[in-house]
Amino acid sequence: MEAQSLPAALALVAGGGAGLSPERQAALAASLPLLQRDYRFERVWFWGCIQGVRGAYYIAEGLGPDRAAPRSRLYSLNCLDWSLLTPATKEMLALAEQLMGRFQGDPSFEYDLAEINAEAAARLIAGGKEPVIKEEARLIATIEQIDRAVGIVPRGAFVKTPLGSVHENRHFEGLSLVEAKKLSSYFHFTEPVNLKNKTLLEKADLDPSIDFLNSLEHDIPRGSWSIQLEKGGTVVVLRSLLWLGLTFYHVPMTKQFGYVYFGTGERNLDLPFML
Repeated sequence: MEAQSLPAALALVAGGGAGLSPERQAALAASLPLLQRDYRFERVWFWGCIQGVRGAYYIAEGLGPDRAAPRSRLYSLNCLDWSLLTPATKEMLALAEQLMGRFQGDPSFEYDLAEINAEAAARLIAGGKEPVIKEEARLIATIEQIDRAVGIVPRGAFVKTPLGSVHENRHFEGLSLVEAKKLSSYFHFTEPVNLKNKTLLEKADLDPSIDFLNSLEHDIPRGSWSIQLEKGGTVVVLRSLLWLGLTFYHVPMTKQFGYVYFGTGERNLDLPFML
C-alpha cells in the first residue's frame, strides 16, 4: 500500500485484527519518505510485516517508472533503519520451499539443510557451497512467493503501453460496487501465465491495454479468496486463505486500493482440507 496514505489504508484493513502500533506508524511516516529520497524511488509501498519468534521484519518496496519492472525490496527490524535485499534467484526460491516453521527474526540465523533436505545439501556441497541457508535469503524468497501468488490490483488500475512498460492509469476512477464484488475484477500484479493459454475467441473480448494480467477467478484451488464488504459496505476487502495475513482493500468509485501482509510467512498447507 502507498506509504503516503498508510494510516488511512491501515484503518481500512483493520477488520482482520492486524495492524501497526502508533509508534511503528510514526516511525514509518518519518523513515519511508527518507527512503524514497535516498534511493531515488518514484514510489514507495509499505509491503507489510513478517512476524518471527524473536522479532519482526517490516518490508518496504521501491518502484520506478515502469510498475511491472522488478521492485527493490528493503527490510527493517525497527521501522527506522532499512537494509536493501538482493533480488530473489531460482535457487533461493527452491531452497526456501524446503524450509518449514516460523521465522526466527534474526537475518543472520542459519538453517542447516542437511537436517531438512539431504539431497539439496549434497548438491550445495558438490558445488563448493556451505549446506546452509540464511534467514535473510528465506525472507527474500518468501516475499517474492507472496507477491507472485497473492499480490493483486483492480482491473484497469494499470495500463500497458505499446512498448511494453506498465504505468498507473490516470483515467482509473475505481470499480463500481457491482464489479468490485467479482473476483474477475482483480488481477495478479505479476507476469501472466494463464493469459497465454486463452483461445482467440476468449481474447477477442479483452482490452490488451488493461487485460494483460491473470484474473483471480482462475486461481487454484478455487475458494482461496474471501470477499467481504466492510465499513458499512463502503470498502471491499479480499483476504487470501492461501497466505493467511494478506489483505487487499478497494474503495469503490475511488482510486483507493492496496494490499498489505501481516503474518508468519508460512503458506497455508491445510487449505485443500478447509474448502
